Amino acid sequence: MSYIKITEECTACGACVDVCPFEALSIDGDIAVVNESCTLCGACTNDICPVDAISLVSESDAQQTAGAVKDLNEYRGIFVFAEHEQGKQLSSVAIELISEGRKLADQLKTEVHAFILGKDIEQRAQECIGWGADVVYVFDDPILEHYRIDAYSMTISALLEEKKPEIVLLGATGIGRALASRIASKIYTGLTADCTELEIDMEKRELLQTRPAFGGNIMATIVCPKHRPQMATVRPKVLKRGVFDENRKGTLVPMKTTVTEDSIRTKIIELFHEGGSAVNLSDADIIVSGGRGLGSPEKFDMIHELAECIGGAVGASRATVDAGWIEPHHQVGQTGKTVQPKLYIACGISGAIQHLAGMKNSDIIVAINKDPDAPIFKYATYGICADVHDAVPAIIKELKSVRGE
Repeated sequence: MSYIKITEECTACGACVDVCPFEALSIDGDIAVVNESCTLCGACTNDICPVDAISLVSESDAQQTAGAVKDLNEYRGIFVFAEHEQGKQLSSVAIELISEGRKLADQLKTEVHAFILGKDIEQRAQECIGWGADVVYVFDDPILEHYRIDAYSMTISALLEEKKPEIVLLGATGIGRALASRIASKIYTGLTADCTELEIDMEKRELLQTRPAFGGNIMATIVCPKHRPQMATVRPKVLKRGVFDENRKGTLVPMKTTVTEDSIRTKIIELFHEGGSAVNLSDADIIVSGGRGLGSPEKFDMIHELAECIGGAVGASRATVDAGWIEPHHQVGQTGKTVQPKLYIACGISGAIQHLAGMKNSDIIVAINKDPDAPIFKYATYGICADVHDAVPAIIKELKSVRGE
């Protein structure tokens, strides 16, 4: 919020006190002070002070002043949020970011520092070293066992303020997106969301953060020249993971969080696990997706059947999710999940640029659409120009025939 700022140059002359229409200023010892009656009218800042010791600071000015870095050399190292699945395994995007962080750090001649929060997570922390981290900060605490935005954002913000990294990377997941925005706000720095490419400007040590803009019609490269750390969230499956080295050496640093239950606004009463396919869409090797061309939600039954036949996961276009035909966690695209399976079968999907942004890097794309001019065919490895209601049942029938079913 905006406020009246009085510096040490104040001589306690009382000039500002005399002009205040709300009696919000007074002299305390050898300096003027402001009380709760201040309305931020600015009367005291209109060239009244003979030594320019009083000013009205706007919220934006305050944030710029707090975040602008005078000496960029104070900030070193690449920090990566090691997101994991309840301690069972590191998320794929965490592995991708540590691998990418390793490449960037080698260019900058600095280190990769991962940070991981949770309970009983030492094994996952050790894996971060195998993927390329030099140092892993381990916040192993029962209060952090389950993700809560207050606990995680306060803990991570305190870490970054203490360690002063030059780059911070988080996955563009539900957790990563929520965390990154809050952390950037807390530490007064910039944030580029949903990046698809990261590079380094070696002359300026600036992170070049590339992401789709204007509905994916252009690719924008964004820099953060005056604030540190430079923060970005990166979509899963757009970066290549490195090679795991179980013999790689690194350092685990046990850390303590200062967060208490009283400082957290939410309490976990009960946990529910979402039903449906056990296959994680982001990690699936085979995905069968349905689009608006299916015509009705009931037609997703054949998409599920085809996916089951070939051991794949079920995806969907945004239009079908918005229509309520299928749950949101199936959505593939710019506002859904980015996937990179070995085989992607698009059924009744026209190929809007927003959907293509989420799956165009698949190894093999099979498109089924009755419109020969559908944009999806430009990206398809194989195209089937046919009515999806005829083609998909025929494929299922042939698959079952081959298997003798």
